[in-house]
Amino acid sequence: MANSHTYSEVWQTCLNRIKERTSQEEFSKWFAPIIPLAFDGTNLRLKVPNESYVAHIEKNYLKFFSQIIYQMYGQQTRLYYAVPNAEERVPVHADTTAVTQSYTRTDTSDIKNPFVIPGLKKITIDPQLNPHYTFAHHVEGECNRLARSAGRTVALTPGSSPFNPLYIYGDSGLGKTHIVQAIGHEVRERHPELQVLYVSTNKFQAQFQTAYKNGEITDFIRFYQMIDVLIIDDIQELTGKAGTQNAFFNIFNHLQLAGKQLILTSDKPPVELKDIEQRLLTRFKWGLSAKVDIPDYDTKVKIIRTKAASRNIAIADEVVTYLAENISANIREIEGAMSSLIANAEFLGRRISTSLAKEILKVYVHVNQKEISIARITEEVCRYFNIDEQSFNSSKRTREVAQARQIAMYLAKQHTKSPLAAIGAAIGGRNHATVLHSCKAVTNMIETDKTFKGQIEELEKLIMSK
Repeated sequence: MANSHTYSEVWQTCLNRIKERTSQEEFSKWFAPIIPLAFDGTNLRLKVPNESYVAHIEKNYLKFFSQIIYQMYGQQTRLYYAVPNAEERVPVHADTTAVTQSYTRTDTSDIKNPFVIPGLKKITIDPQLNPHYTFAHHVEGECNRLARSAGRTVALTPGSSPFNPLYIYGDSGLGKTHIVQAIGHEVRERHPELQVLYVSTNKFQAQFQTAYKNGEITDFIRFYQMIDVLIIDDIQELTGKAGTQNAFFNIFNHLQLAGKQLILTSDKPPVELKDIEQRLLTRFKWGLSAKVDIPDYDTKVKIIRTKAASRNIAIADEVVTYLAENISANIREIEGAMSSLIANAEFLGRRISTSLAKEILKVYVHVNQKEISIARITEEVCRYFNIDEQSFNSSKRTREVAQARQIAMYLAKQHTKSPLAAIGAAIGGRNHATVLHSCKAVTNMIETDKTFKGQIEELEKLIMSK
């Protein structure tokens, strides 16, 4: 705590700390001209050039400014401004949050809102959040636990947690947008008085260009400086855009200094971003950088089951296992495959089976599957029907052998890339016409005989599992 004999020295330390948290221009304009007049152990009097300094400091810097005052002079300190030719005493209230908010909400009628139709006077900020992107609809796993947990913490005390900014990064399609929008929803539920806004960097850039053409950059920046929780998606898109970076720096700096929350997403960690100003990169590293990885097997199973349950669709365990084992890229591919499976079930009346899943995955995702050979299919079919391979490949036409050959040809067509002629040659030396006929016969049996259909699905499971 300072005493009356050292308040000037303590004030110089305060200025040094303020300088660390403001730009050179901000410090020179708003803090360097302030002169300490007296400190009696409780009351600190500061001389300011005019009344606009008082209004500007309390509106834009009050939270961190008062924190520095309390740290250096003591928590009991009451601050008064001496304004020439005006009322001398202008106290800083103890409830700094309330003061900050009251300034933020006043005199906004002339600020242009890029999210509303031009000409509307009243500022009504739509948070631009997808109603489905909530924590309730998000599946937690090892791949996203850090980002999700940090997000929940931020939502409890936005702007006051150590995670400011919260920087979430990872490859496309891993659920970064879902997490940050879920934070936005949670903040709105817990703190309805706060202004929350989600915007992609591309949209931010387009708004900046429009504002630049119309000579409205100041209004553009002022609008974003009103936000309490600003969520910017795909911040790597700022690469090479000097003008937009400068505007964003002013917005970022203002919000940070005012104790507001920033949440950013990117496909790279801050250290790997290119052609972005160093002063921005430094600020991106101030809070927490949390990586989102490719979902592990258990998380994929949870996602598949959650998606099915949300549509009231029953999916057998073997189908879930097949999907989880063979979708290796990202969450979007899982959702795409699931949507297709469900559509086939709801609109075409098809049963969700491993066979259908295989068919769907050929179109929607990159299947991470081992190559299946005709020899392996033949081996499994012979074992399943208890037929020796010599009889299977002979000219015998007994019903059991003939049907086993037809099934093997059907499975080879479904699960290998071999042409019909190659399949026929490998199974009993038949021609492509015989293979085509066999495939049609098996397909008809699957559609009309449930027992036969079950046998085919069981065989497919055996073939896939090896």
